[in-house]
Amino acid sequence: MKLFAIPALLLAAGVFSAPAHAQLKVFACEPEWGSLVHEIAGDKVDVKVATSALQDVHVVEARPSLIAQVRSADLVVCTGAELEIGWLPMLIRQAGNTNIAPGTPGYFMADSQVKLLEKPSAVDRANGDVHPDGNPHVQMDPRRIYVISKALEARLAQMDPANAATYQQRLDDFDKRWLAAMTKWKAQAAPLRGRKVVVHHVSWVYLWDWLGMQEIGALEPKPSVPPTAAHMSSLIATTKASNTLAIVNAAYQDRKPAEWLSERTGVPAVTLPFTVGGDAQSKDLFGLFDSTIAKLLAATHAGAAK
Repeated sequence: MKLFAIPALLLAAGVFSAPAHAQLKVFACEPEWGSLVHEIAGDKVDVKVATSALQDVHVVEARPSLIAQVRSADLVVCTGAELEIGWLPMLIRQAGNTNIAPGTPGYFMADSQVKLLEKPSAVDRANGDVHPDGNPHVQMDPRRIYVISKALEARLAQMDPANAATYQQRLDDFDKRWLAAMTKWKAQAAPLRGRKVVVHHVSWVYLWDWLGMQEIGALEPKPSVPPTAAHMSSLIATTKASNTLAIVNAAYQDRKPAEWLSERTGVPAVTLPFTVGGDAQSKDLFGLFDSTIAKLLAATHAGAAK
């Protein structure tokens, strides 16, 4: 009888009880979605972010470390609209993780939750890197992030019902803070309405739509086609004649083309963070828009000082 006494006592003490609820593992393609997952889920999930603000997410190497992260993921949270077409399908295929394949609950694309702008009537690759579903860079519109946050919370709750109440509570808190921040940003950005900009790449349409600004040209002659001397020269007169606020590029892009045009027009070249981590202030989604608005407003002061 003594042979069975110790196991019985250990069982009564809970030594052989069921393991604790495992963290949901999330693979986020871009920093903005990693930040949004953190806002909603906190420490209830383990988040891996595939890229940084200093990378062009159109061209990412499918490294073994990323394949390993996708292999163990319960949920992928990415932009979609073919932004990651050059690498995400390859990662999923090589990882062999059917739980996060397209069409499964483990596959969450932010762009599928909102209306996209700039959807082409026809797709011709001769026109550059054109996205057939529309412009994918929705992270630059706080209104769309608000909508996506609700869809993301619902998906997290579906994947991890044990923590559904926590996700809902955190979403409610995020939404309250986000709506207050949106009101603040819109008031701060009032002087930007109607102002014109030249961009490096056509990735800012959602920001301009939100702020009521106008894009009048791009340094790239076609999307993702590097700037050429002839095309850059053709922008000088337009930039000078339009009371242009700024020549805008993202943190990951080469500043030299914007600086070249700035030197010839007197219009300031402004580097915006574009995503979380793009500068020292952009530590989260709130900091991303704080920094973006501040830098655009600084350009208005620079123009007034001329």
